Amino acid sequence: MNNLRNKVQLIGHIGKAPEILTFENGNKMAKFSLATNEYYKNAKGEKVEDTQWHNITVWGKQVATIEKYVTKGSEIAVEGKLVTRSFETKEGEKRTKTEIVAHEFLLLSKKSA
Repeated sequence: MNNLRNKVQLIGHIGKAPEILTFENGNKMAKFSLATNEYYKNAKGEKVEDTQWHNITVWGKQVATIEKYVTKGSEIAVEGKLVTRSFETKEGEKRTKTEIVAHEFLLLSKKSA
């Protein structure tokens, strides 16, 4: 059961082209947003679409695949863990951000031409 602790699995579409960052030590990171959709019927019986946006981070060798094949609108399956971090803005405001650090992903759509 330990494998179930802090585990997230999502399937969705990329909101915009992934941002690729390269650090001084050569490490690479990809950041992108992932939209997941849920459909339900409201009290009037009308179909309603609810879209949730998730911040995804990918580290290491997998970034090369993200960089090469993932574009805005790509459908992707992601598995990772939730990470919450705190930071301070330039204005001195304290903020927190929750994101998914992906360990694995699967490309579900082909790269667009």
